[in-house]
Amino acid sequence: MANQNYRDSEDQNDSQHPLLDAESRVENRVKSIWNGFVDFALRESVLEVAVGLIIASAFTKVVNSLVSDLILPPLSLLPFMSKNLEEKFLVLKKGPKFSKLHGYNTRELALEDGAVIWTYGAFLDQLTTFIGIGLVLYGLASLYGFVTKDSIIRHTRRCPFCRKEISAKAKRCPMCTSWLNGRDDEEESSL
Repeated sequence: MANQNYRDSEDQNDSQHPLLDAESRVENRVKSIWNGFVDFALRESVLEVAVGLIIASAFTKVVNSLVSDLILPPLSLLPFMSKNLEEKFLVLKKGPKFSKLHGYNTRELALEDGAVIWTYGAFLDQLTTFIGIGLVLYGLASLYGFVTKDSIIRHTRRCPFCRKEISAKAKRCPMCTSWLNGRDDEEESSL
């Protein structure tokens, strides 16, 4: 009887070993995946990119507010602009309920009536916002360059040999390794 109990406990241990091995493999795999994720997510470059994206998102909101709340409202006072520039549209094909006397007051009314409209105002509004944001960012970059004496704006020129864009300060093209100050000609003439 003691031998039988010993064999039964041995059979249970044999059946539990594959389960314990599988559990151990899963546990090791999960730890490996977690450690790999931590190594990836907490590297300096990933953290720098994450912080940069968060700052860029906040900066975008500030610049959008500057343009839409401070710069564009005075522009809407110009005679060719209006306060509701995005609501400007032309009716290309009238709907069945079109009134010659009043027309359509909004884009939504025209679309509900089935009219075909050309919403040039929305495009002009987005274009004005884009140009405004671009000018503000250029001004901020210029101000940063003036204050720090290190320009964000990198001036470039084309290499006369390979036609790639390179720094305006470059003396040698990093793409084709040609000297840009005529040094190649001097070396060739000395041979």
